[in-house]
Amino acid sequence: MSSSSSHPAVPPVDEPPDVRPGEAPRERPAPWPLWTVPAAIGLGLVVSVLAITIVDAIASAGGGSFSHPGTAASIIGDLVFDLSFVGAAAWLSVSFGKATLEDFGFRRVRPATGVAAVVIAAILYYGVTAIYGALAHLHGKDKLPSELNVTHNTAALVGVAVFVCVVAPICEEFFFRGFVFGGLRNIPLRIGRVDASPWLAAVITGMLFGAVHASSASAQYLIPLGFLGFVLCLVRWRTGSLYPCMALHSANNALALGINELSWSALAILGLVLASWVVIGVVVGPLSRPLPRPA
Repeated sequence: MSSSSSHPAVPPVDEPPDVRPGEAPRERPAPWPLWTVPAAIGLGLVVSVLAITIVDAIASAGGGSFSHPGTAASIIGDLVFDLSFVGAAAWLSVSFGKATLEDFGFRRVRPATGVAAVVIAAILYYGVTAIYGALAHLHGKDKLPSELNVTHNTAALVGVAVFVCVVAPICEEFFFRGFVFGGLRNIPLRIGRVDASPWLAAVITGMLFGAVHASSASAQYLIPLGFLGFVLCLVRWRTGSLYPCMALHSANNALALGINELSWSALAILGLVLASWVVIGVVVGPLSRPLPRPA
């Protein structure tokens, strides 16, 4: 491009001229094609099955078994499962959509906006879940921590806490709210003058989010988990950022782990939530740029 002064100044592509000072850039449609969503799900399943088989085989050779691979192998298996889908989504979206980190939702938001989104979403989710629980007489709990023997092994407890409260929120929010929800929003759907594609995308994404937890949660909890996935999509849509989604996801997992499995005190659970937020911020915070400074 020519640098001649006769050309008018053009704002950067990722900084629209109508962005208000102190606010995050407006969200753009996901650049990856709609077909990449089912393709990433299929590719992620294939890669994860192969990777977990390799992990289990190595664990078996070290004295474990395929049915009971051991704590370390189970954590590694869960990790490679999540990373398989993250890798599939990243490869397809970059290869066929020239996606950037901002397209996935790595955008900073004003603290007041982020806090308000998390609080409102939490009230909605826990309120509806409480009503559902009373009507359905929910009982039982997530099977993942008990399978990893977190109550009998300190190292296992630390590993599971890191995975459940940090790794899973980062990976699952990237895949579901960043990639899947973003891609499904390209489904053309209008009801009158209203663009209904975000709502349809949120419903489908929520259903997929609930379904993927079928192996680690009781069947009766899949509906609340699907609703959580739906609510997190609304947070992603209204804030344009993954960070509030990761914060709520992490806090919910910390509550489930601390209350259901460990019977921790409220102070200990709060410490786990805050520590998880700090680690998430350190890991993925640098992936976004600072907000524009107020004029």
